[in-house]
Formats: sequence, C-alpha cells, structure tokens
Amino acid sequence: MPKFQFNCRDRQGQVITGQEDAASSEDLLTRLQARNLIVVSISQEGAIEARQGSSGIKPSSRRKRYRIVSGDLVLFCRQLATLLGAGVTILRSLDIISKQIASTKFYNVIQDLEKNMEQGLSLHDAMAKHPKVFSELWVNLVESGEASGNLAIILDRLATYLERNAEFKKKLISALSYPAILFIVGLSAMLFMTIKIIPTFGELFKSFNVELPVLTKVLMDISTVIRKYGIFLFGGAAALFYMFRKFVATKEGRRMVERLQFKLPIFGELFRALVVERFSSELSTLIESGVPILYSLEIAEQSVGNLVVADIIHDVKESVRDGRPLSLPLEKSGFFEPMVVQMVTIGEEVGELSPMLKKVNAYYQSYVENFLTRLTAMFEPIMLIFMGFVIGIMVIGMFLPIFQIAKLG
Repeated sequence: MPKFQFNCRDRQGQVITGQEDAASSEDLLTRLQARNLIVVSISQEGAIEARQGSSGIKPSSRRKRYRIVSGDLVLFCRQLATLLGAGVTILRSLDIISKQIASTKFYNVIQDLEKNMEQGLSLHDAMAKHPKVFSELWVNLVESGEASGNLAIILDRLATYLERNAEFKKKLISALSYPAILFIVGLSAMLFMTIKIIPTFGELFKSFNVELPVLTKVLMDISTVIRKYGIFLFGGAAALFYMFRKFVATKEGRRMVERLQFKLPIFGELFRALVVERFSSELSTLIESGVPILYSLEIAEQSVGNLVVADIIHDVKESVRDGRPLSLPLEKSGFFEPMVVQMVTIGEEVGELSPMLKKVNAYYQSYVENFLTRLTAMFEPIMLIFMGFVIGIMVIGMFLPIFQIAKLG
C-alpha cells in the first residue's frame, strides 16, 4: 500500500503533518476529513509533484489583462467552494484555479496564497496579506469556515453574496448609463454649436453690417467668452474639483459631504437605501456564516463605505456589547426606517436574524431598482426637452439676423 504525506490544520488552526498508508489520496482525504481536519495538501511519498501538471490542466500561456475585476473574485470564490465541496484539497484547488485566471495580478496573488499556505499559514491569514484584493469580509468569513470545518459551505454563501452584489451593481450601471450618455451627447452638441457654428454665423453677419437682435448678440458674446477664456474656465473648474477632492479626502470633509447626501431632496432617500442595502447584505452573510454578532458589526462598520453610517454602527455595536438587543440602538439612531427595526426585532425574537436581514436586503434592492427605473423614465423626457429648448434658442438666435437680411434685401 502506498505511503502519503499530508499537511492539515485542526479546528484551532494548528498545523498537523505526517505520513500514512492509504489505498489512494482520495481514501486518505476521506479519513482525514472524518477526523475533523482541514486538509491542505496530500502527496505520495517519493513522487515528484510537478505543480504545473498536478491538476491536469495546462496553465494559461497568455494572460488577457493585468488588473483584477470583480468578476475574477466572484469566479474564484465559486470555483474554490465547488472544488473544496468535491473533496479537493485547498492547495490543489488553488493550483487548478490559478491556471484558469485571466488576470496576471490575480494569478500572482493566488500563487502567493499557495506559497504562504505551504509555509504553514492558514488560508485566511494568507488572504489577509492582500487587503486590497480580499476585504475584511473575505478574511473573517474564511476564518469562520476554517474554524467550523464548513469552509466550502461558507465560501458558497460568500460566492452567492458576491454574485448578488455584482448583479445589483450591473443593474445600477445599466439604469444610469443611458441618462449619462444622453447628457454627454447633449452637452457636446451645445459646446460644438457654441465654439464652431455661432462664430461662423457671426463672421457672416458682420459682413452685412446689420443691427443684430439681442438674442443673437448674447449668444455671440457667450461664444466669445468660451473661446477666449475657456481654458481658464476649465482650469478654474478643475482647480475647484481638485480642492473638493482634497477636502473630501479628510475625515471631517467626507463626513460633511456624506451627511449632506442624506439630506438631498429626492436623492437623499436613494443614498440611504444604498447604504442600508449594503449593511443588511453584509451583516446577514456574516451572521449566517457563524461570525459572532459583535465581530459582524465591527466588520460592517469598517466596510460599509460611509463614515456617518460607520459611526452609527459603532454606537450600535457598543450598545449590543452592553447587552442590549440589536433592534434597540438601530431604532435609537434615527437612521433606519421603522420597517427595518421591526424586521430585526422579529428576527431576534424568533432566532432568525439572518433570514430577516436578507428580507430587508431584498426590499432595499427592489426599492433602489424601482427608484432608478422611475428616475430614468422621468429624466429622459426632461433632458430631451431641456436640450431641445437650448439648441432651439441657439438656432433661433442664428436665424433671426438672416430673416432681417432677407427683409432688407
């Protein structure tokens, strides 16, 4: 019977290595998993394990791009969950996945994960070395999965969370892209008429020595100012934008801007809904994966992406630490709608907090999608009317002198 070397971790994260006789690597894998061990790698003694060929998949000879996109992380998580669920060891799973990665940067990251795990680090510790790729949410969920022995299940939940978020972002971009394109096209048309068409007509009118209508004079003056001082106007706008960015880069500046976002007419509720959607999505995923409520709130505080709401979550966390139910500080904050508070209250009472938070998340996703659909439907005719009005004024202003010249003729 062949002898195999194995590298495992127990539920406390301690590295366990050894040798054991088994009919096959799959047989040994089953036996080790039955002992509640997390199998990192198994190799037959005396066999030279070639990394390039260990998975039976040829590595990609040419990476398509360098940067990492969100789709890479979604695919990586789903593939890793599937492979681990099928009983493949972590190292071999990473090796298989790395050969199919389209991003050079992500390929290097996965190679580094393998290297660190071979040196004895756990998967979550190896991921923590790449904070720009794997967020706190990733690291803590993987740690929870390793500790409970349910890594494949938790990665599957994480993949579902990432896929849901990616689909939601895609819908947001799709809803906002048409109004943005419409605005850019309209602005470009107006600038072209102001810089090119109006000056051409102006030179023509001067040759006839006629008194120009007030509207035509105003349009020509605007055209002159833009052509002569456009570079300064653009530079001033760029300088103001740069100063604004520097201001928002400070914590106080960012807090002020984010506080104003929630007070904006019409859009304030949209910003609030987006933040609550993200908060409920992350918190439900963390709690469902077995992460303690206080630790879940701490992760949500760091990753919610809004300092004002992060301060609120911090206060909520401290209140829960003092023994109060989650619903109480949520209600006291005044930020969350009564519906959210009631859903959380019911979830706590029946011991179904994660499913209730998922329902909150589904509600706010639907709310945001419907809001953007209505906004797009309203914005499109308003934008068309506005552009038609402005361009119409320009056309009228250019043709009024022509009518005067025709009358004089």
